[in-house]
Amino acid sequence: MACRISELVLDAADPERLAAFWSGVLGYVELGREGDGSIEIGPPGTGFGGPQPTLVLSPTADPRPAKLRLHIDVSATDRDQDAELERLLALGARPADVGQSGTESWHVLADPEGNEFCLLRARVRPA
Repeated sequence: MACRISELVLDAADPERLAAFWSGVLGYVELGREGDGSIEIGPPGTGFGGPQPTLVLSPTADPRPAKLRLHIDVSATDRDQDAELERLLALGARPADVGQSGTESWHVLADPEGNEFCLLRARVRPA
Protein backbone atom coordinates (compact mmCIF):
# COMPACT_ATOMS: atom_id res chain seq x y z
CA MET A 1 0.00 0.00 0.00
CA ALA A 2 1.19 3.54 -0.69
CA CYS A 3 0.20 7.12 -0.05
CA ARG A 4 -0.67 9.74 -2.62
CA ILE A 5 -0.76 13.51 -2.41
CA SER A 6 -4.32 14.57 -1.59
CA GLU A 7 -3.77 18.27 -0.99
CA LEU A 8 -1.01 20.84 -1.06
CA VAL A 9 -1.05 23.65 1.48
CA LEU A 10 0.46 26.98 0.53
CA ASP A 11 0.81 29.86 2.99
CA ALA A 12 -0.54 33.08 1.51
CA ALA A 13 -0.58 36.72 2.49
CA ASP A 14 -3.78 37.04 0.44
CA PRO A 15 -5.57 33.67 0.12
CA GLU A 16 -8.38 35.20 -1.99
CA ARG A 17 -5.94 36.48 -4.59
CA LEU A 18 -3.94 33.25 -4.76
CA ALA A 19 -7.09 31.11 -4.85
CA ALA A 20 -8.35 33.15 -7.81
CA PHE A 21 -4.97 32.89 -9.58
CA TRP A 22 -4.47 29.15 -9.11
CA SER A 23 -8.14 28.44 -9.91
CA GLY A 24 -7.59 30.20 -13.24
CA VAL A 25 -4.33 28.36 -13.91
CA LEU A 26 -5.66 24.90 -13.07
CA GLY A 27 -9.36 25.20 -13.91
CA TYR A 28 -10.16 24.61 -10.23
CA VAL A 29 -13.16 25.85 -8.25
CA GLU A 30 -13.54 26.85 -4.63
CA LEU A 31 -14.39 23.82 -2.51
CA GLY A 32 -14.63 25.39 0.91
CA ARG A 33 -13.44 27.83 3.51
CA GLU A 34 -12.25 27.34 7.05
CA GLY A 35 -12.74 29.63 10.00
CA ASP A 36 -9.07 30.63 9.92
CA GLY A 37 -9.50 32.13 6.42
CA SER A 38 -8.08 29.16 4.51
CA ILE A 39 -9.59 28.54 1.08
CA GLU A 40 -9.52 25.10 -0.54
CA ILE A 41 -9.70 24.85 -4.32
CA GLY A 42 -9.84 21.75 -6.45
CA PRO A 43 -11.13 20.10 -9.60
CA PRO A 44 -14.81 20.73 -10.28
CA GLY A 45 -17.03 17.75 -9.65
CA THR A 46 -14.48 15.76 -7.63
CA GLY A 47 -12.90 17.87 -4.91
CA PHE A 48 -10.88 16.37 -2.09
CA GLY A 49 -9.92 12.74 -2.61
CA GLY A 50 -10.19 12.89 -6.39
CA PRO A 51 -7.43 11.99 -8.83
CA GLN A 52 -5.76 15.41 -8.54
CA PRO A 53 -4.67 17.06 -5.29
CA THR A 54 -6.54 20.07 -4.00
CA LEU A 55 -4.78 23.29 -2.96
CA VAL A 56 -5.35 24.92 0.40
CA LEU A 57 -4.36 28.60 0.56
CA SER A 58 -3.72 29.28 4.21
CA PRO A 59 -3.47 32.84 5.53
CA THR A 60 -0.27 33.95 7.19
CA ALA A 61 1.21 37.25 8.24
CA ASP A 62 4.71 35.77 8.30
CA PRO A 63 7.02 37.10 5.60
CA ARG A 64 7.82 34.62 2.86
CA PRO A 65 11.15 32.93 3.46
CA ALA A 66 13.76 32.84 0.73
CA LYS A 67 13.25 30.47 -2.18
CA LEU A 68 10.70 27.76 -1.42
CA ARG A 69 12.05 24.23 -1.19
CA LEU A 70 9.15 22.90 -3.25
CA HIS A 71 7.69 24.29 -6.43
CA ILE A 72 4.86 23.31 -8.72
CA ASP A 73 5.32 22.28 -12.36
CA VAL A 74 2.37 22.74 -14.71
CA SER A 75 1.77 21.49 -18.24
CA ALA A 76 -0.80 22.69 -20.76
CA THR A 77 -3.61 20.31 -21.68
CA ASP A 78 -5.11 21.94 -24.76
CA ARG A 79 -2.56 24.32 -26.29
CA ASP A 80 1.12 24.66 -26.98
CA GLN A 81 3.58 26.05 -24.47
CA ASP A 82 3.74 29.53 -26.03
CA ALA A 83 -0.03 29.96 -25.96
CA GLU A 84 -0.17 28.68 -22.38
CA LEU A 85 2.60 31.07 -21.36
CA GLU A 86 0.58 34.00 -22.70
CA ARG A 87 -2.50 32.79 -20.80
CA LEU A 88 -0.59 32.45 -17.53
CA LEU A 89 0.97 35.89 -17.89
CA ALA A 90 -2.50 37.35 -18.52
CA LEU A 91 -3.71 35.69 -15.29
CA GLY A 92 -0.99 37.47 -13.30
CA ALA A 93 2.07 35.22 -13.48
CA ARG A 94 5.38 36.91 -14.16
CA PRO A 95 8.74 35.63 -15.36
CA ALA A 96 11.13 34.64 -12.57
CA ASP A 97 14.89 34.34 -12.65
CA VAL A 98 16.27 31.49 -10.58
CA GLY A 99 19.56 31.31 -12.44
CA GLN A 100 18.39 29.44 -15.51
CA SER A 101 20.60 29.51 -18.60
CA GLY A 102 17.90 30.43 -21.13
CA THR A 103 18.22 27.14 -22.99
CA GLU A 104 15.74 25.25 -20.79
CA SER A 105 12.63 23.73 -22.33
CA TRP A 106 10.51 25.19 -19.51
CA HIS A 107 9.61 28.69 -18.34
CA VAL A 108 10.14 29.73 -14.73
CA LEU A 109 7.30 31.93 -13.50
CA ALA A 110 6.08 33.36 -10.22
CA ASP A 111 2.53 33.57 -8.94
CA PRO A 112 1.18 36.89 -7.58
CA GLU A 113 2.95 36.30 -4.23
CA GLY A 114 6.29 35.40 -5.79
CA ASN A 115 6.09 31.60 -5.46
CA GLU A 116 8.06 30.10 -8.33
CA PHE A 117 6.56 27.47 -10.60
CA CYS A 118 7.51 26.07 -13.99
CA LEU A 119 5.55 25.76 -17.20
CA LEU A 120 6.80 22.61 -18.91
CA ARG A 121 6.86 22.09 -22.67
CA ALA A 122 5.18 18.67 -22.58
CA ARG A 123 1.39 18.63 -22.88
CA VAL A 124 -0.63 16.28 -20.74
CA ARG A 125 -4.15 14.91 -21.10
CA PRO A 126 -6.86 16.65 -19.12
CA ALA A 127 -7.76 14.76 -15.95
